[in-house]
Amino acid sequence: MANYCEVCHKGIMSGMNVSHSHLKTKRKWKPNIQHVRAVVDGEIKRVNVCTRCLRSGKVQRAI
Repeated sequence: MANYCEVCHKGIMSGMNVSHSHLKTKRKWKPNIQHVRAVVDGEIKRVNVCTRCLRSGKVQRAI
């Protein structure tokens, strides 16, 4: 599955885990991407969309 939203282009972010002793290790934050059927330009297509875009109504799901 794709690692970014095709609507808002949200993708993987990187950063550090920081322990109590302040040791740091790399980590990733992945967006919640769903593969849904949606109406795009009047056609039904399968798109990878984050749940924030689905919930806010930026994407119209096809039934």
